[in-house]
Amino acid sequence: MISAQLIKKTLQSVCCCSALCLSAYASAAEHIAPPSLSSIENSDIKRLLPNDEVKPILAGDTEFLSLYSEYMSRDFRGIVLLIPDWNSTPTSNAGMSYLRKELTNLGYTTYAMTVPDIDWQASNMASQADTQSSTQSSTQAQNEEPTKTAQSNSDGAVTTAQEPHFVNAIDLVSNEVLSHYKTNLIMRYEALYQNAMSEPNNIVVIAQGTSAGVLLEYYADFPDSRIDAFISLSSYLPNTQRNKGLAQTTSLVTPALLDIYYANDNTDILMSLKNRQRWVNRNAKFDYRQRQLFGLRHAPEQHARLTKVIDGFLRRLF
Repeated sequence: MISAQLIKKTLQSVCCCSALCLSAYASAAEHIAPPSLSSIENSDIKRLLPNDEVKPILAGDTEFLSLYSEYMSRDFRGIVLLIPDWNSTPTSNAGMSYLRKELTNLGYTTYAMTVPDIDWQASNMASQADTQSSTQSSTQAQNEEPTKTAQSNSDGAVTTAQEPHFVNAIDLVSNEVLSHYKTNLIMRYEALYQNAMSEPNNIVVIAQGTSAGVLLEYYADFPDSRIDAFISLSSYLPNTQRNKGLAQTTSLVTPALLDIYYANDNTDILMSLKNRQRWVNRNAKFDYRQRQLFGLRHAPEQHARLTKVIDGFLRRLF
């Protein structure tokens, strides 16, 4: 009996120690943040690509990577800056990796940059600030004498008049998250532009998806940006109001614009194309072109079509 009780107590103490160790390990693991997507991409790029292609660039206090490829034809035609979509890489198979290599055979020196991480908490910080300001305003309103709007019915009863309330659809991405990404992307773009602009050359920017959308907003606000051509691949902003205004913004950019889209793009892109053309006609932007590509964007044949369309557009310019 004594030995059985000792064994039972020993097992209980061992179980308690194990539970304490597991709880301590779990509490410690909660404070370990996962590595960011950009850090994983940077480590893969440094490990898999040749060292002479990888060039770190400093944008403010943040360092990012760019992939450099020198032109490999008899005639030098200019410099191309390649900017992938957000949550994408310059080595992705959505056209950027193919263009980065193929455009060098056509006489262009290419710089392909990595994009910044998306801060999904930017909207939460903005909402907290709005909540604090609304709380302060409501406190001030309570201190004042309240006024009520009332109306009398036929029986002489008094009822409070209420205004109709409408609920808008919730956007996929909030305006704060999109603006935060735009600020970080423009900072990297300007650093890349200054690094590539060593001497006067033809400057071409090829951007994709959301990155193309925020760059169109940037060029519309700063028309003196010296680039010779801008090529957007499925330009789009995942915010209803911002994407609605992108049609007019497209017609306000200074450089020649090639707007490429795919037949299997999302509905918001396909529905906005006709409206873009209407704004282009209204603002008389005569160097605007739209081109549609059929088939899967990851297919090798699609990459060849994309390169041919871009090369034909640029040869008409210079």
